[in-house]
This record gives sequence, structure tokens and C-alpha cells, in this order.
Amino acid sequence: MKNRNGLSRIWLLLLLGVAFIAGCSGGGSDSGTQTSAKAITAYSLNGSAGAIDQSAKTITVTMPYGTDVSALVATSTTTGATVTAGSPALLQTSGTTPNDFTAPVEYTVTAVDGTTATYTVTVSKARSDAMTITAYSLAGVTGQIDEATKSIAVTMASGTNLTNLIATFATTGAGVTAGSTALPQSSGTTANDFTAPLAYTVTAADGSKVIYTVTVLISDSAITSYVINGVAGTIKEAAVPKSIAVTLPYGTNLMNLIATFTTTGTGVTAGSAALPQTSGATPNDFTTPVDYTVTAGGGSKATYSVTVTVNAGAGPAPVNLRTAGNFVILAKSAVSTTGTTKVVGDIGVSPAAATYITGFGMIADSTNTFATSSLVIGKIYAANYTPPTPSKMTTAVLDMQTAFTDAAGRTLPDFTELGAGNISGKTLAPGLYKWGTGVLITNTGVTLSGGANDVWIFQIAKDLTVNNSAMVTLAGGAQARNIFWQVSGQATLGTAADFKGIILSKTLISLNTGAKMNGRALAQTAVTLNATAITAP
Repeated sequence: MKNRNGLSRIWLLLLLGVAFIAGCSGGGSDSGTQTSAKAITAYSLNGSAGAIDQSAKTITVTMPYGTDVSALVATSTTTGATVTAGSPALLQTSGTTPNDFTAPVEYTVTAVDGTTATYTVTVSKARSDAMTITAYSLAGVTGQIDEATKSIAVTMASGTNLTNLIATFATTGAGVTAGSTALPQSSGTTANDFTAPLAYTVTAADGSKVIYTVTVLISDSAITSYVINGVAGTIKEAAVPKSIAVTLPYGTNLMNLIATFTTTGTGVTAGSAALPQTSGATPNDFTTPVDYTVTAGGGSKATYSVTVTVNAGAGPAPVNLRTAGNFVILAKSAVSTTGTTKVVGDIGVSPAAATYITGFGMIADSTNTFATSSLVIGKIYAANYTPPTPSKMTTAVLDMQTAFTDAAGRTLPDFTELGAGNISGKTLAPGLYKWGTGVLITNTGVTLSGGANDVWIFQIAKDLTVNNSAMVTLAGGAQARNIFWQVSGQATLGTAADFKGIILSKTLISLNTGAKMNGRALAQTAVTLNATAITAP
């Protein structure tokens, strides 16, 4: 009997353990959508906040005049799993790891699914006459700095004791004092009385001065910070109506965005339907401005109009890949590899079956909806796997064909028959390029120069040939995700070629030994790899 009771207890514990694990993985669809997240959402050095450009993947930090930048420690937040910096890649711990910023430092953020994003951090020193306050907060509430009027506004909840608050701030100046007594200020240490506006005097290294006036506002119905996709919104508390503006990278879909915010109110709703909002959880459609209503404990309300805009880019509108954009390699008839290949992203074939995916040593998942491979950081799908995979693959292939037709059908090209098809040694601006021939890139390479939101579409009537060791170089912040090579023949990347962009090929895409590709290989016949590396942009 004792044994039976003991076994019963063991089984009960096992069942509770299973339930606990299932509970932890609940909302799996949400966590699954986050596995590719790899953004740096905040970055500072010695209290100096970095300006993050999510489109160009750059971070710029201006340090006070005379700062030694050879061993600075960064404080950062990220949506990724790990962050490394420099060469060799040094694992980064926020607030701990020092780096030498005498030259730009590349930070590589790796997502849970293995995909990566690289941010370039550039640190400069302020001039001897620099004297700005670049960041300011009280008790964790970020102040809104108006550089034109040299004013800083901080909104706190009622009941906050304003007589002894400590500010955290960053400055390009050599020193800061506050009040009529010129009390020296130390960020994160010096307390001040904010029951009335307080004047901060910033002194530059050359002795020049400027005054910022800090005013603390009291409201139980305020939004004190607001962020979408790692981009902080600009809050205008004094505007009528109150407003928040957020500018997101080119190509961002505004229809299902989630905001992270802080508020002094007891509740927040959005839109005409008054949908209750939970910071970091509730999606909204921002294709038009959205009104947020903040309710205070006493029932009073305040409305903020949130406007989200998308940076515009030069060149044509990008090609919409739809669900084909979920794959780094997509083909109709076959995908094969020899040698040690590395693929970062998902692979798919349809209508071909899994037997037409060769060389990967695939292992089917227990659900038989996908397979995995030691050569692939991602999943492998085929038309004969268990539903819903077949319909998913049919849709992806149709979307690939639609994208090809879209790219091929663009009219009014900016350039026609450039270089008679040989673009080697050229620097190409954003635009629509058209050839009635094939296109050749020799080992001289080609450079695509433009901004992070700019778009290139190459319409090629015959083959795309990239010779051995040829390189496609991106300059000025140009992004591989915005480059579309529409090829009516076949595309061949030679040995050790280094290619960027999305290939939409009517026939074969072939990557020879040692070729590298940052982009997508979307072929209406087959894709062949030979000890190559291909990474989704």
C-alpha cells in the first residue's frame, strides 16, 4: 500500500511537471514569432545615450570633450539571445564588457533561431564648445527635451514627492550645476527640489555656458514613454491634443504593431472602440493616427494622438514577396547541396516532395510538418509533409511567382542596357534597371550605393552570371532586403563569390564552392549549393 501511495505521489509530481512545462510554453505562437527578434533597442556609454537607426543598423554616441574612448562599457537592451562585438567576436554583457571605440565597433545580435543582425557603433567626442543635455530622467521617467527652447519637461504622477528627486542625465558638456546656488550635479546622485522649475547650467570645456529649464508636471492621466519596434516616440505633452510621433524604418507594416509604454494613469484604451491596452501586448493598426485615452484614478481622462510614419526610400517601391519572404531558399523542383553548406533561414520545395531535397541529412520532426538539418539554422518544408504544410508551400510558391511577375512588369526604367550587360566596376544608385540581355559581374565587383530604405530592381532578360570571387558591395547603408534581381534565365554565383540581394529566377539558381549570399534564392525550378553560405537578410 505504501509503495502504491509512493508511486501515486511520483506520478502526480510528474503530471504537475508536465503541466508546468506546458504552461511555460503557453502562448507558444507568440514566442515563436519572437524567435527571429534581433534588435538593439537601447544603448548608452557612460550615461550618454546612443542614437539608434534601426533601418541602417547604426548607433552613434557623442561623448563629452576629452573622454577616453579606448575602454568604454556599454549598457544596452536587446530582443536577441546573445550579442558579440568586434573581431574576434567578444561576448557582450550589458554594463560589464569594455570595448575600444577609437574606431567603429560592429555588434552582432543573434536571435533564438540563429539569424543575425549587425549594428555599427560609432563614437565621437564633442567639441570643446559642446554643452547640450542629451538625455534626462527623474525616478525612471524620461524627460522630453526641447533643444530649441532649451527646456525639459517630465510628467510625474500626483503624490510624487518633488522636494528630493534625483536626475539621471547625459551631457556633452564638461560640467553641470543647478539652481541659484550653482550646486554641482552628478548624474544619478545629486538630489534637487522640483516644486518649481529648476535651471540647469551646462558648462562647455571652453567655458561657455547654456541654461536648460527643467519643469516637472503632475498628471494622473499621462503617457510618460512610448516605444514601437524599439523606436521611441516623441511625446508632446503641451500640444492640443497631446501627441506622440513615431517614425519607423522603410517597409514596416503598420497594420499590427505593438507599443510598449508607461503611464501615470490606471488604464489606457485606444481607438473608437476603446480597446483596452496592455503595454507590450496589444496590437493596433497605425495606418491612420490612433487616439489613446488615459484614465486617471479619479476618473479624469487625457487623449494622445499617436501618429506612426514610415521613412521613404529612393528608387521604385519594393517587390512584395508575401509568404515567399518567409524562406531563404524556395524552389519548385529541387534543392540540393554538397560539401559543408550553411543556411540561415527556412528552406521549402513545392510541388516537389522531400525526396527532392538532397544532401542535407534531414531529420523529420515528430509532427512530420517539417524537417531539420545540421546544415540549416531554420526549418525545411516540402509539399508532401503533414498538413498544413502542403497548403502553406502552395501559397509560398504562388507568391514567389507573383513577385517575379511584379518585378518583371515594372515600367519606366531609370537605366536600360547599362554597360551592355557588364556592370563590373560600376557604382549603381537606387532605381529600376532593365536589360534585354544577360548581366555579368566579374571579379572587379559592383557597388550598390544608397540609403537603408532605398530600392534596386534589376530586370534581366537572360542569365545572371557572377564570376569567381566577384563581390556585390553595399555602401551608404544599402540593405540586401531591398535589392531584387529578376532573372528570366538562370543565376550562377561563381566560386567564392560574395552576393547580396533577393534572386527571383525563372529557372535555376546555382551557388558554387565557397560562394556567400546575403539574401534569398527563390527559383521556379531548382537551387543547387556546393559548400556555400546563404543567410536571410
